[in-house]
Amino acid sequence: MKDRDVAGALDAERPALRGLAYRMLGSVSDAEDAVQDAFVRWVRLTNDERASIENPGAWMMRVTSRICLDMLGSARARRETYVGPWLPEPVPALAEPPVSDPLERVTLDDSVSMALQVVLDTLTPAERVAFVLHDVFELPFAQIAETVGRSVEATRQLASSARRKVRSRTGDAAPRERHDAVAAAFAAATGAGDFDALVALLDPNVALTSDGGGKVSAARRPVLGAVNVARFILGVLTQRPDARIDPIATGDGLGFIASENGVVDTVMVLGVRADLVSDVWLVRNPEKLTSWR
Repeated sequence: MKDRDVAGALDAERPALRGLAYRMLGSVSDAEDAVQDAFVRWVRLTNDERASIENPGAWMMRVTSRICLDMLGSARARRETYVGPWLPEPVPALAEPPVSDPLERVTLDDSVSMALQVVLDTLTPAERVAFVLHDVFELPFAQIAETVGRSVEATRQLASSARRKVRSRTGDAAPRERHDAVAAAFAAATGAGDFDALVALLDPNVALTSDGGGKVSAARRPVLGAVNVARFILGVLTQRPDARIDPIATGDGLGFIASENGVVDTVMVLGVRADLVSDVWLVRNPEKLTSWR
């Protein structure tokens, strides 16, 4: 294959690589940086080095994954100075995304749900990479082992450990249809300001996490318990009488966005278990809402 043909084929892989990197990093901008870094490394190879690579696409995926692994390590250090709780960046769900969209292959499925991304963030970097590459992208363990620098058996154990942790946190999530019904009832109760109805829809151990990144007002610690979460939500709505709340489709199911003067300032995603809202995730950091503006 000629260099020009290889370059064109690799460029066509950018959306898939972005989707891979987003799932690993939980950040659109970081995913873009990881993919760009991988392309820079390809360009810096000598002609002979590029000619020796039998499958450039597989090479790019392996290099992008390795870059993400390194970035995950440094991200943990950055989180220590992050103001308030950190949440993954939510992405709009596009039923038929245009070819030019940077998140073209970040599809509307469970692999981009907030619930899964939150759990992935609790894994070690190696566990996260092994899980995403094997359970989401179905790569063979032999190839993943090269990326994480472990033996094939050790890599299997990494993916197995990650899978157990993910299932323990997401295995009892409500089916999509039930999730959306509970979310719709949640919206009706909050819209009506019905405190009792809202409390009845919340799990007694519900947790509300708000990510403002120190740039906008947000709860600095998770709000816990049905009564406290209901008071918090209705209190915020009372303080924002001009806010517009609209439904959105997310990887978790029905969610909501809040906006004022046509500018989205909050994305709300719900976790639903056993017909009750178990988690409320509020992303308010403006740097994580660029895709919504």
